Order: sequence, then C-alpha cells, then structure tokens
Amino acid sequence: MSDDKFRVERDSMGELRVPADALWGAQTQRAVQNFPISGLRMPRRFIAALGLVKWAAAGANAELGLMTTDKAVAIQKCALEVAAGDYDEHFPIDVFQTGSGTSSNMNANEVLARLASDELGSEVHPNDHVNMSQSSNDVIPTCVHVSAAMGIADSLRPALEHLVEVLQGKADETRDVVKTGRTHLMDAMPVTLGQELDGWRAQIESSLERLADTQKRLAELAQGGTAVGTGINAHPKFGEKVAVLLSERTNIDFRPSDSLFEALSSQDAAVEASGQLKVLAVSLMKIANDLRWMNAGPLAGIGEIALPALQPGSSIMPGKVNPVIPEAVAMVCAQVIGNDATVTIAGQSGNFQLNVMLPVVAYNLLQSIEILANASRCLADNAIAGFTVNQDKIDEALDRNPILVTALNPVIGYELGAAVAKKAYAEGRPVKEVAKEMTDLSNEELDRLLDPARLTEGGIQH
Repeated sequence: MSDDKFRVERDSMGELRVPADALWGAQTQRAVQNFPISGLRMPRRFIAALGLVKWAAAGANAELGLMTTDKAVAIQKCALEVAAGDYDEHFPIDVFQTGSGTSSNMNANEVLARLASDELGSEVHPNDHVNMSQSSNDVIPTCVHVSAAMGIADSLRPALEHLVEVLQGKADETRDVVKTGRTHLMDAMPVTLGQELDGWRAQIESSLERLADTQKRLAELAQGGTAVGTGINAHPKFGEKVAVLLSERTNIDFRPSDSLFEALSSQDAAVEASGQLKVLAVSLMKIANDLRWMNAGPLAGIGEIALPALQPGSSIMPGKVNPVIPEAVAMVCAQVIGNDATVTIAGQSGNFQLNVMLPVVAYNLLQSIEILANASRCLADNAIAGFTVNQDKIDEALDRNPILVTALNPVIGYELGAAVAKKAYAEGRPVKEVAKEMTDLSNEELDRLLDPARLTEGGIQH
C-alpha cells in the first residue's frame, strides 16, 4: 500500500505505521502485527463492557476531582458510542493476545483518546486520561464480569424464562396424553407426556436458580485493584464509584470485590459461571435428544410426536424431514461443554497476582451465553411449541406394553407377574388378555388395575 494509506504513530518502543483511517494508535497496531493467529476478535458484548467501564472510570475520576469535567464528559460520550457498537471495526485485536488483555485495554484507550480529542478540540491522552486510575490488570477482569453478567441478565435469562413458559404450556396441553415410559431405552411403566415435559421444565428452572446465584459473584468487580491488587495510583473510593455508576447504567447490582487480590489473580467466578452454563447445556442436550427419539420414524421409529417440518432433510432422499432444531441445539451444547473445558484450564492460569488467560476466558464464556440463549429460543419456538402428538402410535405401544403387569405385583406377586409379562411379550398379546387366563382376577379388576392413566398417578394401585 502507498504511504498515503498510513500515518506514523509513536509509543514508548518507537515509531510504526498505522492505517491512516484507523482510530487506534501504536500499541494496538503492535498487537495487530504480533497476533495474526485466529482472526477471532473479542466479542461484541466484551467491547460493550469495555466502553461502559471506561465511561464509569471517567465519571468516577471527575467526581473525585482527578479529571477536569470537560475531559470526562468527552470521554464518557465517546465511551457510550463504543459501548453501543459504533466503532467495532476499530477493535481488530485477536482473541489470542497477551494474557492480561492489555492489548484490548490499550485499544480502547487509544480509540477513545482519539475520539475524545476530536470531540474536545484538545488532546486527551490514552494512558494519562482514558486509563486514569486503572490498569489492564483490573479493567479486563472487570470487563469479563460485567460482560458475562449483562449477557446472562439481558439475553440468557429471558430466553430461558421463555423456554420455561413454552414447556409449561405444552405440558398443560399434553397432561392427559398417557404414553409408555422408558428406562434404559426399554419399555417401562406409563407416564403422561405432560409429566415428561414437566421434568424438562424443572431442569431449566433449576438452571435459572443456579445462574441467579452465580450472578452474585459475577457482580463483584476487580476495578480499583490496578496493577497487583493494592490499588496503586487509584483513589481509595475509585472502585466503589465505578461500581455505582455501572450499576446505575446496567440495572445490575455491581460492587467492588471484597478482595481485589483475588479478583485480579483468579477467575473463579467466571469458572463457576461457565460450569453453570455447562449444566444448562447438559439439560438442553437431554431435552434435545429426547425430542429426537420421540420424533424418530415416522414409521420405523418411536414416532410418538412429529416435530415441525422446517426444511428438506436430504439431498438424495425426497420427502425426508429431519429433527434439525434438536440437532442444532445438541451441537450448541457440545460447544458449550468444550468451552467450559477451556475456561477451566484458563482459570488455573492465575500466577501470583494475575490470571494470564483473560481474553480466552471472556471469549468462551460470552460465546456460551450467546449461543445458549439463541438455542433455547429456537428450541422453544421451532420445536417444542409446534410439535404434534401421534396418538395412534402412542396408544398402540401402550396397549402392548408388557411392563404394565408391574401394577399387578401387589395382587398376584412378582413371579406370576413376570410369567404373565413374558407370555404377553412372546405371543404379542395385551397383558390384560394374558392375565385373564393366568390369574383369578375379573375383567373389572384387571381394567381398574391396568388402567394406564391411573398408573401415572403414583402410589400403590390397589
């Protein structure tokens, strides 16, 4: 490229060329050149958190009398624009960068200094002003917590609450559909489809409770610890004021960590959050796979339900329709479980006063939050809400289920019950018909004891 496409920038290491239209400066450019690794950039929600933290920091410095009002106002205005996504193209640094995230912090400092200088008409310095009272070592852990807490509050929780609502509605709709239960993938005592769906609902509600508890730790921020946790170069009230401003802006109750040393040196809260996301992924994988099994067929499989037909399922077999939403959800769950392994390993990388895998923690944690939220809505709206019940298929399997004989155990005993079940299965006959031949029970007693609906109610069926 010609020289007019670049400008010369300087930092403490010397001069280098930066694209002429780039808002960033020398330190960001060095990172761009040093880390051409994956092409993956820091997530949008993380950049939003960076903007909000810089907004809050400028406000706190102004309130404490450390920064002139005009500089603080200029920085804050531009920081909110960064948070809103107006300048995402000027955050080019790869996820796989310096482990402290210093490159991303300086990226924000340089972009905001350039924007605020233009806004103010006088120099705003990236380190002396935008980064005042801060270090990358407390800014980036703070952004990890802020971005994850916002992602859970604004995206994941609403998606899971919607999924719970859809599951509850479908459970109510199918509460009287009695079907063959299955344990070990083998026929078992009957349940209602509504009971099955209620189990799924309880799984998701439990995840909501777990995430709510984890949010308490994510709300604790490292800001104010600066370089090593001692708060060097920051006012003693700086971290508290930043937390208050962030709370007002996000409606999340942020507060300074009780131990800034822990907040800088570990990522335990992020590891905990990732673990809770993994539990949610396990729950969603179970639901997705149950739906796939129940939909299997339509002729040679279980075929209890028919999922909505969303797209052709084969490039060679006309008319084939696949359970694409549960499959996509299952892949999301696999990704989240893998992300958790990455976050776990990264969480172990706190050496003395600093964790040095912060960017990869942020990337994987935020990706898990985003794809779980989106997958939960897809599962709710494009699979669960619209599936239909194949009543004939359900009734056929239920009528021939030899395990219904379990209900006769208290009356005829286990051994005779086993003999009835084996004969019914071997001859392909209903249990009631065989039991009539092998026991002294009347038709009325057999009808009452073997009523599938009664058998879903629990208790001893005398």
